[in-house]
Amino acid sequence: MRRIAVWGTGNMGSTAIRSVVGFPGLELAALITSSQDKAGRDAATFTRLESSTGVAATIDVDDALQLCDAVAYMASGDIRAEEAVADIERCLRAGKHVVTPALYSLYDPASAPAEWVERLTDAAIAGNATLLVSGVDPGWANDALAVAAAGLCTRIRTIRCQEIFDYSTYDQPYAVRVLCGFGGPMGPQDPVPMMLLPSIPTMIWGGNVRMIGRGLGLEIDDITEKVERLPLGGTVDNVLGRFEEGTQGAFRVQVIGWAQGVERVVIDHITRIDPACAPEWPQPDQGVGDHRVVIDGDPQLSIVVRADVPGGTRADGGNTTAANRLLGAIDWLATQKPGIYDGLDVPLHPPLPPEVEATRWVQ
Repeated sequence: MRRIAVWGTGNMGSTAIRSVVGFPGLELAALITSSQDKAGRDAATFTRLESSTGVAATIDVDDALQLCDAVAYMASGDIRAEEAVADIERCLRAGKHVVTPALYSLYDPASAPAEWVERLTDAAIAGNATLLVSGVDPGWANDALAVAAAGLCTRIRTIRCQEIFDYSTYDQPYAVRVLCGFGGPMGPQDPVPMMLLPSIPTMIWGGNVRMIGRGLGLEIDDITEKVERLPLGGTVDNVLGRFEEGTQGAFRVQVIGWAQGVERVVIDHITRIDPACAPEWPQPDQGVGDHRVVIDGDPQLSIVVRADVPGGTRADGGNTTAANRLLGAIDWLATQKPGIYDGLDVPLHPPLPPEVEATRWVQ
């Protein structure tokens, strides 16, 4: 049984708590929070668990690290990347394996900032530990799944990985309104939201584009971006509040990988705050969203993935797949040499001992 510390109690932290409690071969050993107000509260209070876990949140990082074998680092890295790197470095030097979705630039270590790679590699070697940075999108939906799907084709012209989602179901108001810009003005003098600024989409998804190419023997020699934004045709109200007519209601981001002048790999995000906005853009097959891998090749192949959890939104379901992808990698990572691994290094379903695997089956 591997003992896990979850670092963070927000959107991904709460998901990870729930997953660790139910995941084969793992035990929740500690919960780290940066908030004194949350310290002392049972981990169950941050997620949809019916009974207490017996693990109280703590602000004492050193104490939590003494109790665990690995850390699921679920604190945000969107606007605090340096702090996240320092936290992860601390865990690695303490000899703890780390899995995290927090640092987009490290999804592909081969193209990540050299300073970060050097720091974290040195820390991993010093602590005899390993690191995997991955998620759902960016993450398994546009690296491991795409490469696995390509194995079903004899020939490939292009691979397109899509996320089509209604973000009114994404309970992260700062990310929705500030980072993504929903409900924000779209005048020529108005600032462009952070996520849609030039080079930011490539920072987030460029690593996945390169990984798909590398996994399929293709050298991506150029990456370009295409960003489109559309306003709301009328004011809408949803669980995140009011979004006024004329403000940003939808955006589409395409990160395009080229090889010798040919478009080969595309990460394509179609995101709305209301399903009626941008009706001409691709729509989910059902519900509020899905992830897709679409291969133009022989055969023409489409894989559509949807994830739902009891009492949660489809965004919660997607977050759960991201957490489970990371948690499922810990046992494999613990058998590897110290260092940083990516989503193509780690099997999508790393093998567990049969007696542990069998515990997945429930009544």
